[in-house]
Amino acid sequence: MKIEINKLEKKRIEAKCGGGAAKIKAQHKKGKLTARERLEILLDKNSFVEIDMFVTHRSHDFSLEKNKILTDGVITGYGNIDHRKVFVFAHDFTVFGGSLSEAFAEKICKIMDMALKTGCPIIGLNDSGGARIQEGVVSLGGYADIFLKNTLLSGVVPQISAILGPCAGGAVYSPAITDFIFMANQTSHMFVTGPNVVKTVTNEEVSMESLGGAKTHASKSGVAHFVYDSEVEVLINIRKLLSYLPLNNLDKTPIFQFNENNQTNLDSIIPSNPNTPYDMNIVINSIVDENSFFEIQKEYAKNIIIGMARISGKSIGIIANQPNHLAGVLDISASIKAARFIRFCDAFNIPIVTLEDVPGFLPGTDQEWRGIIKHGAKLLYAYAEATIPKLTIITRKAYGGAYDVMSSKHLRGDLNYAWPTAEIAVMGPRGAVEIIFKKEIAKSKKPKEKTDQLMHDYTNKFANPYVAASRGYLDDIIKPSETRNTLIRGLDLLTTKVDSNPKKKHGNIPL
Repeated sequence: MKIEINKLEKKRIEAKCGGGAAKIKAQHKKGKLTARERLEILLDKNSFVEIDMFVTHRSHDFSLEKNKILTDGVITGYGNIDHRKVFVFAHDFTVFGGSLSEAFAEKICKIMDMALKTGCPIIGLNDSGGARIQEGVVSLGGYADIFLKNTLLSGVVPQISAILGPCAGGAVYSPAITDFIFMANQTSHMFVTGPNVVKTVTNEEVSMESLGGAKTHASKSGVAHFVYDSEVEVLINIRKLLSYLPLNNLDKTPIFQFNENNQTNLDSIIPSNPNTPYDMNIVINSIVDENSFFEIQKEYAKNIIIGMARISGKSIGIIANQPNHLAGVLDISASIKAARFIRFCDAFNIPIVTLEDVPGFLPGTDQEWRGIIKHGAKLLYAYAEATIPKLTIITRKAYGGAYDVMSSKHLRGDLNYAWPTAEIAVMGPRGAVEIIFKKEIAKSKKPKEKTDQLMHDYTNKFANPYVAASRGYLDDIIKPSETRNTLIRGLDLLTTKVDSNPKKKHGNIPL
């Protein structure tokens, strides 16, 4: 018995050494942690339970049968984050460069199945050289097996990906299906085709960092939801994100102790000039629990803000137009960004609070030719489809079709409020007057004065919240300083909300 136990202990030590001391040293030299070091930071202390430690590849081509390493390049198992169970896999770059083999893929699929059965989130720490070329189509099939699992788990348990090294080719599509992607500056890279292929095909000169680095995906492509300067920050903030989320689509979000914010005087935040911007972040941080707002995709489509927060200790999703950037206008990127977030919140029963100050959709040939019609419709569709509690506060502008799109009563908004400064109309006063009274203004001896007078009359009649309130499109008009308490009461009321959509396979709007 002692011999067998010693053999077991020896194999455990061997597995935990990965590709060996030299490979571990090389990993550290790149400024990267090993897979096991990452799991130690991510999970509660001593909570990790490894599964399939003794798996090795089964290939006999290219003399691979002579080089078998325990774990085969991916560490899989489960552990706790803040005492809640999660499943994890971590690519081990010290073993075959973290390349995916048939056995490697089977290990990941196995814990994904377990996550589905037990209703636990799954977190993938990606650091891989891609498919193991020596295994050919078998490794490609392994990726497809993972993609299928990602798809089946989507909306059932939260899926989080951290890119902590290279992630290229077909490998990028598993993270892309997951709910959130984290990246680290300088060491994380994602692209379908690398710089060399780009050079060959398009003759473009581009570095790995410019093509697929963290900053590129945070600000240009929108692929990355969170970017930090170090792996440690990435791992700590994955823990933070999970604190807002349920374990699965039937679970409830955690409830936290909270402090109210020292509220800014919201009654004076809206400038007297309707064209003067203000920072919607101030509004957000004044109505949610202290230090609870956790912004998502901060550097992408800055004209709209999305993120997790808490009110009275309970998780909510925040969507807000940002007047400080492009006047808070809706464009293609903003529509896609917000729509996908709405669908995530809807899948996991997280209420959404919408703060609206939107002058409309961004005009121009670029937007029209790139499909603002179909992409803007994604935002409209997501709000209309969502059955979670939806609360809307119109702070200032709500013009044209953008009024409809931003969780209006007409799209099954549950509770819709406006500040007295709200302007709800087909378009802004100047544009409306110049269309409606074009002839009168042209004939006037003093066109500017005539225009100003007509704008004043139009504003008094239409660009205010009272017409909408008289129709029941608003449930109430509130003082800005009453916003937090109004939301607390509304969220409490909607705790038992039940709503549904017609029975069908699915709709036709991909997000």
